[in-house]
Amino acid sequence: MLCEIATNHGFFALWIVMTVLGLVSMVLLSSTLFIPYYVFPTFEKWQMKNNPKFPSPLLVKKEIIHMCKGLSVATLCPAFTLMASKWGLSQGYCGHEPKAGSLLLQGVIIFVFSDLFEYLYHCVGHRFGFFWAIHRHHHMFYNPTPFAVIADEYLDQFVRTTPLIILPLMMPTNMDLLFAIYTTIFYAYGVYLHWGFESKLLNAHNPIFNTAYHHYLHHAVSAKGRPIYTGFFVKAWDQLFGTEYDGACSCFLCRPTRTHQEWEQTPKPDYSVLLSPHWWFTTNTATLITGKSD
Repeated sequence: MLCEIATNHGFFALWIVMTVLGLVSMVLLSSTLFIPYYVFPTFEKWQMKNNPKFPSPLLVKKEIIHMCKGLSVATLCPAFTLMASKWGLSQGYCGHEPKAGSLLLQGVIIFVFSDLFEYLYHCVGHRFGFFWAIHRHHHMFYNPTPFAVIADEYLDQFVRTTPLIILPLMMPTNMDLLFAIYTTIFYAYGVYLHWGFESKLLNAHNPIFNTAYHHYLHHAVSAKGRPIYTGFFVKAWDQLFGTEYDGACSCFLCRPTRTHQEWEQTPKPDYSVLLSPHWWFTTNTATLITGKSD
């Protein structure tokens, strides 16, 4: 299916189509968690929130603007890799390819390579000054919402999507499988990681997967020269390279239970302004795009 889309479009048209579809899917996916947990919070839900405070509508607006910035380059590599398979510049293919080997093996290679690549690049973003100067903009969102998944600077988001080009250059790659893994595992799981809430179905002490708590902690304590929980899907990379947090755990299983009095004293922002065009155009959008304070 994806190869057929590439056949019917030039690169620029394909990039536009993928960007529009990406924006729709990101808004829908992020909203499925944002609306029930931020717009309509309850005391019971709030018990599972990593940071007890709710971000202001202005900060959420900043996330959405930076999400759109990230999206504008996040679709360049996907569009190019589809065109490269069409032009015969890569080993990407659609449908059945007898010489390509097992789809299961391909899936494992795609997943492991991509997750390790994401860990290493993310870690570099905290280790070295040049890369931190780029990546630090994502850390404006110290109390992130699901809209912060790709709220990155241009270079950050471009590099993160380069495995979509690298993998089909390295080996025969089913393009439908490649895109399915990136869409369902990496973006959808990214929405969960930036959710800002924990789930009893996958607590922070599970032995395999990074959770929303780990990624919240990453946003809260990681800094230049201090990479903490820079892994994406699995814990193995942080465990192997020593980038786990060594402080006291503050997940919902370990922290004191919050009280109704604390809940009542916690401000609940009115996020309905996010649906107001007038509010969007009257707040200082220019400073939000540059990342400078009002």
